[in-house]
Amino acid sequence: MLGAGVSLLQKTFGRLSRFVPPSQILILTNARYNDLVLEQLPQIDASQVVAEPAMRNTAPCILYAALKIRKMNPDAVMVVAPSDHWIEDEAAFEADVLQSFEACSKAPVLCTLGIQPSFPNTGFGYIEYNPEEQDKEGLKKVQQFREKPDYETARDFIRQGNFLWNAGIFMWSASAIVEAFKSCQPTQYSLFEKGLEAFNTPKEALFIEENYPKAENISIDYAILEQSDSVFVLPAGFDWNDLGTWGSLFDKMEKDPSGNAIVQGGILMDGCKGNTIRLPKGKIAILEGLSDYIVVDSGKALLILPKAREQDIKQWVSRVREEFGEDYI
Repeated sequence: MLGAGVSLLQKTFGRLSRFVPPSQILILTNARYNDLVLEQLPQIDASQVVAEPAMRNTAPCILYAALKIRKMNPDAVMVVAPSDHWIEDEAAFEADVLQSFEACSKAPVLCTLGIQPSFPNTGFGYIEYNPEEQDKEGLKKVQQFREKPDYETARDFIRQGNFLWNAGIFMWSASAIVEAFKSCQPTQYSLFEKGLEAFNTPKEALFIEENYPKAENISIDYAILEQSDSVFVLPAGFDWNDLGTWGSLFDKMEKDPSGNAIVQGGILMDGCKGNTIRLPKGKIAILEGLSDYIVVDSGKALLILPKAREQDIKQWVSRVREEFGEDYI
């Protein structure tokens, strides 16, 4: 979509390979994408794909991976990096992660990268930090994580000056995050700890198939970061864009003279401006008088939503799943 010549997964793998040996990068994904990941990254071994048999959000898969990594190397530090991010200054990204690694190597802290807000975005969570307290290799102590705000609240956050966008990029030692689960999520920890002997052996797949679906569906933010008092944030030194949203993709895409970003499909328009449009290949849409909308046709489902309401997309996706089933997503 952005003309990079590689997929976002390949781009992320390459970015991490700058400072992490490729053989030490694990790809956490749903089991249904196992073959696709191996097709995209032919240089990795099949054992590097950590496949989830069920969707359980970020906390269970991070604990699973951390236990595997700690078993390989009790002193390991790790970075959790989503693959739908667009980062142009990869050298600055590397420097920020390595700076955080230094802090993680010296103390059992949990580190995250925060993005300096450029406008009052309502689609991102925010990190509030204490501007007076700074240590751990220049990182700032996190006061609290704030949910996606409304516009006025987001504008107030920016006025205060001690808020950063939550990029969802985390660094910690494998031991520190495992101990955090042991303290904050004892039930979750106990579930996975039972499989420790099987991890990194042929017995692992069977244990995960039987036990992973029992894990609580919860994000790492709720499970650990909002409960821990050892979380630090480093204001990132690179530009960042979360391409997990249509609005953020719009910011990076080429536009026509009226400011419309057309991802795919044939479009005839009159009086339309500022829209993001994605259609199936070979499909044509006729639009008139539409401004600042997201129009996405998956072939089975059609979404037409004001860009200002983009945060509602996840709710609509959930409703489609409930009423019509997974086949429509």
